Amino acid sequence: MTPVATEALTSSLAKTSARTATRRRRRPEAFTVFSVIGVTAFMIVCLVPFWMIVSGSFTDEQTLATTGYSVVPRPFSTAAYDLIFTGPTLLSAYAASVFITLVGTALALACTSGLSWVIARRLPYISRPLSVFAYIPMLFSGGLVPLYLLVTQYLKLQNSYFAVILPLLVAPFLVFIQVSAFRQLPEEILDSARVDGAGELQIFFRIGLPLSKPILAVVGLFYAVHYWNEWFTALLFMSDIHKYPLPLLLQNLISNVSFSQMLPTAAEQSTPVYQLRLALTVVTIGPILLAYPFAQRYFVKGITLGATKG
Repeated sequence: MTPVATEALTSSLAKTSARTATRRRRRPEAFTVFSVIGVTAFMIVCLVPFWMIVSGSFTDEQTLATTGYSVVPRPFSTAAYDLIFTGPTLLSAYAASVFITLVGTALALACTSGLSWVIARRLPYISRPLSVFAYIPMLFSGGLVPLYLLVTQYLKLQNSYFAVILPLLVAPFLVFIQVSAFRQLPEEILDSARVDGAGELQIFFRIGLPLSKPILAVVGLFYAVHYWNEWFTALLFMSDIHKYPLPLLLQNLISNVSFSQMLPTAAEQSTPVYQLRLALTVVTIGPILLAYPFAQRYFVKGITLGATKG
């Protein structure tokens, strides 16, 4: 066999083996196939109830009362959304939830970050007492009656949004997650900042927080979801209906049909109770669903940082 023929045969065999290897790489494994099928099935199980709620919120009240839910809203009606976005009570509830979530998340993140930083730095005479102080509420709380007396009799915060914000300001579990993340920061960077004359506050704001964006995003998201969905604390300290947050308004509407008579409607129309419940559910979960994509890039890394012992 001539050298040219040998070279051609070798090249052909190489191309054939390359095609075979490519086909093998492209062939999905059984685990991958079952994983995709399982995740897809779980996604459908989660999306179908959500879609039924969305569809029901656009279905006429009379149809909901007689035939129940349907995949396609027939007849189509936006009466509940018109009531939500035109009624002053519902708009004030939405504004109250937005205020409680934004201000509460900002204050909670600031308090949790400061407390976690001091505990993580193992400062003498202060880190250990603060660690014990943060750990005790994970085991037991003071009770509902002392909390009510503190907020209403001593702090005088009844019918104030801060009556909902302050009791939820520090979550001990999130404090220790952030402590674990702070302890994984490179000590060499912190020592070099101290050598350059930086104080503890400068290190915290210029080095600690910028390097901890993933865990800050995760903790902030947890606080935002908690504040947005909170209704029981508002039930304890809110008696003015015009200051009700959205979850409390929805809870009252679900548990008490007569509460719907307090909502403003036209004189010739009745309040679409069933449709309004579903529409309020959609409006309530909408902002939180939109918040997850923005925190997704930090979510996995932040959870990993907080869950790994440093």
